[in-house]
Amino acid sequence: MSNPRITDLSSFNNDWYNPGNPLKRLLWYYTNLVFFNSGWLPLGGLKVALLKIFGAKIGKGVVIKPYVNIKYPWKLEIGDHVWVGEKVWIDNLGEVVVGSNVCLSQGSMLLCGNHNYKKPSFDLIVQPITLEDGVWIGAHSVVTPGCYCESHSVLAVNSVGLGRLEAYSIYQGNPAKVLRKREFNS
Repeated sequence: MSNPRITDLSSFNNDWYNPGNPLKRLLWYYTNLVFFNSGWLPLGGLKVALLKIFGAKIGKGVVIKPYVNIKYPWKLEIGDHVWVGEKVWIDNLGEVVVGSNVCLSQGSMLLCGNHNYKKPSFDLIVQPITLEDGVWIGAHSVVTPGCYCESHSVLAVNSVGLGRLEAYSIYQGNPAKVLRKREFNS
């Protein structure tokens, strides 16, 4: 009999989670490796076309830099004029919706998956992420499962976004807290 007070990874079971067709996942794995998670193809137009072929919904004017890692494009929606910086990781085990005019700075991570540390079996937890229009995710910041970034919110460099980030607010820290309102100069 297992002890309910210790982690027992041998009891881990995520059979309930089905991210898609295994052949499609395998094809995407190699496409991602060659064209996205490398510096081999610096041009974003082909990357956008490949994402669409694999089921992503992508707007116009999207810029995708080298060394980007995207888990499942069929669980990704990106609006118009979005910048995806170098070494961004979109670990979208769940749905990720990115509005228009959003900046994902270099090294930032969008993580839809986590584990339930309260269960010995360390169960997988999957939640969506939404970034509304005008959001800026700073360099090396992490957006956690279930995070909802309202319009024009900012997650500052090296911060961790949890829960709901209010519109036109700047967040910083781990966990990120509101610093001040985001104001635009004319």
